[in-house]
Amino acid sequence: MSEADAAFEALLEFLKRTRGLDFTGYKRTSLERRFRRRMESVGCPGYSDYLDYLEVHPDEYEQLFETLLINVTEFFRDPPAWQDMQERVLPELIAAKAEDEPIRIWSAGCASGQEAYTMAMVLAELLGVDDYRERVKIYATDIDEDALAQARLAVYAPKELESLPDGLRERYFERSDKNWAFRKDLRRAVIFGRNNLIQDAPISRLDVLICRNTLMYFNAETQARILRHFHFALHEHGVLMLGKSEMMISHRDLFAPLDLKKRIFTKQPRDSLAARALGFTNGDIAELPTPDDDRGTRDAALELGPHPLLIVSRTGRLSFANLPARALFQLALDDFGRAFDELPIAHRPSELRPAIEQALRERRRVPVGEVAFTPDRGDERRLGIAVSPLLSSANTVLGVSVVFEDVTRYFALQSELEGNRRDLELAYEELQSTIDELETTNEELQSANEELQTTNEELQSTNEELETMNEELQSTNEELETINDELRDRTGELNQVNEFLEAILTSLGFGVAVLDTHQRVQIWNHRAEDLWGLRRDEALDHHFLSLDIGLPAEQLAAALRSVLTGTHPRESRELQAVNRRGRPIVVSATVLPLVSRSMGDGAKVQGAIVLMEDQPAEDAAE
Repeated sequence: MSEADAAFEALLEFLKRTRGLDFTGYKRTSLERRFRRRMESVGCPGYSDYLDYLEVHPDEYEQLFETLLINVTEFFRDPPAWQDMQERVLPELIAAKAEDEPIRIWSAGCASGQEAYTMAMVLAELLGVDDYRERVKIYATDIDEDALAQARLAVYAPKELESLPDGLRERYFERSDKNWAFRKDLRRAVIFGRNNLIQDAPISRLDVLICRNTLMYFNAETQARILRHFHFALHEHGVLMLGKSEMMISHRDLFAPLDLKKRIFTKQPRDSLAARALGFTNGDIAELPTPDDDRGTRDAALELGPHPLLIVSRTGRLSFANLPARALFQLALDDFGRAFDELPIAHRPSELRPAIEQALRERRRVPVGEVAFTPDRGDERRLGIAVSPLLSSANTVLGVSVVFEDVTRYFALQSELEGNRRDLELAYEELQSTIDELETTNEELQSANEELQTTNEELQSTNEELETMNEELQSTNEELETINDELRDRTGELNQVNEFLEAILTSLGFGVAVLDTHQRVQIWNHRAEDLWGLRRDEALDHHFLSLDIGLPAEQLAAALRSVLTGTHPRESRELQAVNRRGRPIVVSATVLPLVSRSMGDGAKVQGAIVLMEDQPAEDAAE
């Protein structure tokens, strides 16, 4: 194997391990071509580089799977084939069934659901809607979860319905905004699920199996395995519908054409006598007489049997291995005739030699039991092994057959059933507990209901009280509005008084600062702003002695204390200062007490008034 092939196989194994998608059975040429398309778009020269890219960029998976899983489908694709199904094949199939017998359909590789819903419409037309709902089950599967999600939604754009025959859109679809949705009552009969045709078990007891333009992506060996699964899944005389690009040339023993041109086939019954015709070439076994002595048919039946089969001659050599056995255990045609003990299959998955010797010696079937086996490609399986003696017409032992039956799904089902049983027991216990809790809750609810009735009566009484309070509040609100109007009037009057006082203070020509008992500025008139360059908003509520002005206010500290404490009714100082223009001036500062209007007994000093009159320094010197 070349380095590139090894890297490609590693990439496929990585996708299988991390995403559960097994592409090992796909045709290599088309698969590599699609991988290359994505690799070129992201700039990866080799498969190893692309594997690294996927690990770092998980959003690339979606683009890759859209490229690998080509979901091309439409309603009534290849109309002549569907017309033949509706006019001839399905009516004959329905006529052969009892009136109440269910009809089971499998749409394998359903993509976004168009073919599954096509079959639903065809059967609804043939049976009538009521019988369709009672009898029909359509199982639609695909490996692409995004396509399945779209199929379950069953909403399609108008362009996607253009292939519908006249009248079907109105009968089977309903408007959904700008799109069309398949009728919900008919959609219940269509069950969507994920199924990997390579790995997963087929759906069984089918009347019709639709798998169109899917097999052509797989190699011959994988196609053979899938077709054997399809043969097992169908009832006797069940119908297989393939795509226009798919042929049935090498598997005529499994399916016979009903209409080869339209790719419609019927299941071939398996001849039980063929399983006894071993097709030996070394003369160990006499041929069984058949009506036509058709040894080739018997060989084909053995070759494509449903289970892996080995035949070991009485001399201990491998005489035959059918196709499933060769594929599962990696046996080659060159291994025929070799000593069985020399082959790995003699010891893996189980030691077969003791069972073979016992079957030869006792001339009876010897069950080996169930064993786990992991093939070189694929997931672990559980195989049921049995060794049976082969006897001639003269009751002579000719050899043994070793049959490997894949019981993985039964083993998983058994485990699942056991788990379900335990879950049901737990669920029953939880249900009993829930019933007890519900009874308790019911009693609590009855008690709560009585409390609520009492509370309701109290609330009605409270509501009446609230209505009375509301009336009182409305009356109070009206009174407050009246008071508010009076306050607005008084505020207007106070504003006028303040403006009048400001005009008086300005007219005096003094800078005026009115201080509270803590010597914080409460009034700062325009003359004070002009004298010291300090705006009113910068002076208000600041301590007078801390103001940053050209007046050495700290020299007035003693005068302020004297006036505020009531020691002296008036204090005057002449101070050297600098006005806001930087010129030296002499300020005559007079500090007066701010007292209540009446100077009678009990009057208190509420603050101080500082009057500041400036004159140039040279005038003061004269």
